[in-house]
This record gives sequence, structure tokens and C-alpha cells, in this order.
Amino acid sequence: MHVVPSSLSAPVRVPVRLWFLLGAMVLAQAATTVVAAAPAFLIPYLHEHEGLSLATAGLLAGAPNLGLVLALVAWGAATDRFGERRVILIGLALTAATVAAAMLADGLGALGIALVACGAASACTNSASGRLITGWFPTERRGLAMGIRQTCQPLGMAIAALGVPPLALAFGVSAALGLGGALVVLSFVVCVLLVRDPARPPRAAAADSGSPYRASNSLVRIHAASMLLVVPQFALSTFGLVWFTVGFGWSALAAGALVAFSQFAGAAGRILVGIWSDRAGSRLRPLRIVAIAGVVTLAAAAGFGGLEWGIPAAVLYVIASCVSVADNGLAFTAVAEIAGPSWAGRALGFQNTGQFLAAAAVGPAVGAAIGVIGMPAALALVALTPALAVPLVPKPSAELVRA
Repeated sequence: MHVVPSSLSAPVRVPVRLWFLLGAMVLAQAATTVVAAAPAFLIPYLHEHEGLSLATAGLLAGAPNLGLVLALVAWGAATDRFGERRVILIGLALTAATVAAAMLADGLGALGIALVACGAASACTNSASGRLITGWFPTERRGLAMGIRQTCQPLGMAIAALGVPPLALAFGVSAALGLGGALVVLSFVVCVLLVRDPARPPRAAAADSGSPYRASNSLVRIHAASMLLVVPQFALSTFGLVWFTVGFGWSALAAGALVAFSQFAGAAGRILVGIWSDRAGSRLRPLRIVAIAGVVTLAAAAGFGGLEWGIPAAVLYVIASCVSVADNGLAFTAVAEIAGPSWAGRALGFQNTGQFLAAAAVGPAVGAAIGVIGMPAALALVALTPALAVPLVPKPSAELVRA
């Protein structure tokens, strides 16, 4: 065991092959994100061309997320037991098979079941990719590596947003779902070539270290803080388009461009925050500062929105969106490091499960608040969640690295 260093005396060189491995992880995670996100971008097509109600189309869109939540911890436990390479390759193969089943599904019931299976299979990359990074990258470069890895979600969402609707219009639902399947097959080939398990201590020796959840409450506190911090992220991304089109009268194109820009800016922000954590020698100090910044930026965005100042509100929306996603890589890295190699997969599974459950509540809860008190006041309420997260973030002394 060793503690995260407080400073870097000299740059740590990382072998080129590890950057290629990281690229393979980003590709695999982005491909599985496309698989899980594709049904959401099919909602307009299913409603307008297939005659489904918005409620039914929304139910299908949520099916992959249900599968994700149900499978994340199981995939994490499998990673701890069998290793990252085996889990990733088996999981990607299963994902491709479930996408094929969804493309061939006959009827809404069969399609819904297949989409749940797609989400469950696609969860294979979440814990395994994070565990690979903590296993291969030195402590002084893990923040950067995890920040790059965290760009896979906005990248996958962007690919789905750009590719799924036109494919559905041109060739139908099966072709639109096939986009994610094709990317998964490509990522499978790349992972076969590039992904290797890092050296690990013998399982018997690892078991002797015991559960990190019994050693302290640090992991539980990070899980809880992350559940609170995910609320602003999904509130802003879900309702940003509506806010600027309905609240400020922007065109759908202009509002969509703003939301898309905020996603790409957030991806860049994840990398910068990862670098910051490497240089600071801490994940938890930056995490606490990000939570405080979330309170400030959300409150400012709410204030400008209440004053109906469109341009300042748009600027703060982008800044708040960047801040709202900046915690993901920090918390993910801290969880993997504190949990250690024998527990990282399960701990990351718990981490993601909590975040997905919290995110699932954002749509109905924040949507209902907006309907009653309006978007600016709802944003002010959302600002309470990072405020509640601040005292939950453990002190930096908890950053005892086992990985």
C-alpha cells in the first residue's frame, strides 16, 4: 500500500502501448454507450412513424438502463474474479449478440426484453475499463487516463445522436440499432489485439486484505456524494433544450447547438480535471472543490434565468454543465484506488449503480418541479444536491491507495 503523492517531482513516462490500450477502452465504452443510448434517440421516429405513444416509446428507451442497473455489480464481481480481458471480450460478444436479437425482435414485448438484455450486456465495460486503468497506469497519470476514459459517454451520446435518427428514417429501427452493434464488433476486434490484464497479487493474498467497506466508510461516502452530484448533470442535459427553446424562445437548432457544445466542453473538462488531480496528488480535494463550484454555477445560472437574461444564462449553462460532469472521473478513480485490486470491480459496480439509480429519478422529479415552479427555481433546488455532497466527500487522508 502507498499513499497518493502530494506532488510530482518529475514527469512519469507511460509506455505508448498503454495509451493504445486506453484508446481501446474508450472505443469499447463509447460503443456500448451507443447501444444503450440508441433507443432514446428513436423516440421521435417511433412516435411519428410507428405510431407509438410517447409513454411507450419512452419505456423502450429506458429498457437498456434497466439492464445496466441490474448487471453492473455482477460484471464488477466477474472482473474481480476472472480479470478484465476475459470479461470485456465475453461482454462485448454478448452485447453484439443481444443487439442482433433486438434487430430481429418481432413485437414490442420481444424488443423490450432484447433491449434490457442489450443494456445488461453493455455494462461489461464499465468496471473492467476503470479497473484496467488503475492496474496499468501509475498513480501520477491515473487522473489523466481516467479523464480520457470518461469522455466515452459524451462521445457515444454524440455518435448516437448523429447516427441513429437518420438511419431510422432511411432504413428503419433495425438499421439504427445496428449502428451500436457494428461499433461493438469493431471494438471487440481492437480489444482482442490490445487489451491485456495487468499483473495482480495472488487471489489468496488479495482476499486477506479484507473488504474495504469494513475498513472505513470512505467508499460509501463517495458513492453517496456521487449520487447527489449526478443530479445536476442529468438535469442540465435533459432539460437544457427545453429551457432555451421554451423559456428564452431560441430556435431548436440554436438550443441544440448549445447543448451539444456543452457536452463536448464537458468531455474536455473531464480530462483537465483529471490532470489537475494528478498534479494535486489527490482525487478528493478536487472533488470537494468541484462540488462547491457546482453550487455556485447552478445558483448563478438560476439567477440569470430568473432575470430572463438569455446570453448570460447560456454561458452559465455551459459552465455549469462542465462542472456537473467533472466529478465523474475523480470519484471513479478514487473508488478504484481505495478499493484495491481485489475489490475494485465490485466497488465500481456499486458506484455506477448508485449513479444510474439517481439519474433515473432526475427526469420525473426535476420535470415535475419545472412544471410547478419553472426552470430557474428548479435549478436553484438542484443546486442543493452538490451542497449536500460537499460534507460527504471524505478528507484527503482517506486516499490510501491499494491498487
